[in-house]
Amino acid sequence: MVESAATAITEIALELHKQPDTDRTVQAVAEFATALVGADHAGVMLVHGRKRVEIAATTGPVVDRADQLQLELDEGPCLSAIEAGATFVITDTRSEPRWPRWCHEVNQLGIGSVLSIRLATDESKVGALNLYADTVDRFGDPDDIVVGQILAQHASIALDSARKLDNLHEAVDGRTVIGQAQGILMERFDLHPDQAFAVLRRYSQQTNTRLGEIARKLVATRELPNWGQ
Repeated sequence: MVESAATAITEIALELHKQPDTDRTVQAVAEFATALVGADHAGVMLVHGRKRVEIAATTGPVVDRADQLQLELDEGPCLSAIEAGATFVITDTRSEPRWPRWCHEVNQLGIGSVLSIRLATDESKVGALNLYADTVDRFGDPDDIVVGQILAQHASIALDSARKLDNLHEAVDGRTVIGQAQGILMERFDLHPDQAFAVLRRYSQQTNTRLGEIARKLVATRELPNWGQ
């Protein structure tokens, strides 16, 4: 199975890198993983900063609820995969002792077995991939785990790259809108660039509002905020 999946994984890796942003990339990861490993459902959680975890993509309402339960109960194989940097297999949610509350709840959803694999690069902790099956012992074949882990490696690189590109675009957009706001202030009040930037920064500090947000409001309304409010 591993050898036959190698070509498919290579093609999937190329497709992941073609996605235009993180949202599209993470959704593609969930969908490709479901088909490649033969799971019934899949979901991806991403880590932001050091601790905040979000449900980034799912293949349907069953996963929406299963992943949300992990966050609500603060337990589950996906969270453990992120924390421990490892892969976890649940062969039967009816008898799994490691996450008893979560397993009880997802068994009621019709989930029988689970494969959770960390997503990470050498530089960063990306998140985790959850694969769900409606039957028990679906992921008992070691090849399933190997294929899932190989896919996860490619997915981690693609997601890390997509997130860095999104951050770069956001930074560029932020600088652009700040420049536009400076231009409005310079024209209206005959200010130099440094003076216009100082006005934006002062209002940002006084209102405890991000500089980029101040600039966006000014560009959108072309009106200065009421400094007295």
